[in-house]
Amino acid sequence: MPKLTVTVITRNEAANIEAAIASASWADEIVVVDADSSDDTAAIARRHGARVETRAWAGYSAQKNHAASIASHDWILSIDADERVTPGLATEIARLLATEPGSRGYRVPRVTWYLGRWIRTTDWYPDYQLRLYDRRSGEWNGRRVHESIRLKGGEPGRLANELQHFAYRDISEHLATIDAYTTLASEQWSAEGRRASLAGLVGHPVFAFFRNYVLRRGFLDGAAGLIVSILNSYYVFLKTAKLWERQTAARTDSPSRVPHSGSRIPDSHHP
Repeated sequence: MPKLTVTVITRNEAANIEAAIASASWADEIVVVDADSSDDTAAIARRHGARVETRAWAGYSAQKNHAASIASHDWILSIDADERVTPGLATEIARLLATEPGSRGYRVPRVTWYLGRWIRTTDWYPDYQLRLYDRRSGEWNGRRVHESIRLKGGEPGRLANELQHFAYRDISEHLATIDAYTTLASEQWSAEGRRASLAGLVGHPVFAFFRNYVLRRGFLDGAAGLIVSILNSYYVFLKTAKLWERQTAARTDSPSRVPHSGSRIPDSHHP
């Protein structure tokens, strides 16, 4: 019967880490890799039975691969501090690992709590994430954002029970995360040689809204579904606009810029 390590990477997650660990307390081991938190994240994690290692931030994939590398067991369930393993998912994984699993990795449906409700429409659902895997057959792929596991040895299976995601406290935090993630996404696109066009700036966000609100039934979630659909479309627009900005700056001699003197939103919820 394969044993399981749950891994979590953190930075300033004191508000979340206790609940995340509690939801995974059934696992054989919990490993937390903390990126020099200035709050009590590491102390809280240790107090609740996790094995904690402090490691300077090296990127999402690097942190997650390191967490898997120091685990005591080959089967890994990777969760974020703002995620919770539901009892149904815990039972399903325990049953799966009661014998040797048929696949080397498994996708888990993820549901997000937002604006007072679970969102089971738009691009946010079922939002399958490959989180349960055998580290001998998979590793995180190194992308700057929206990293995923590259699995060797066949297609992943799918689990039925949900992983809960408490992504944003409010719209302001959502917007701050969009700003940070679209910068990383535009950098990734630029590294891959992708190009932004005027048609893309107009067309991709419009289609993203149609897909979220109509094709994936965001309208069924009322005002929350409309807001998610609009902000998902805005995400597409902003990462495309930032890619256009990068390629335009590369073609021109930009004048010297005065550093912005406004306050910066600290990286507190996500590393």
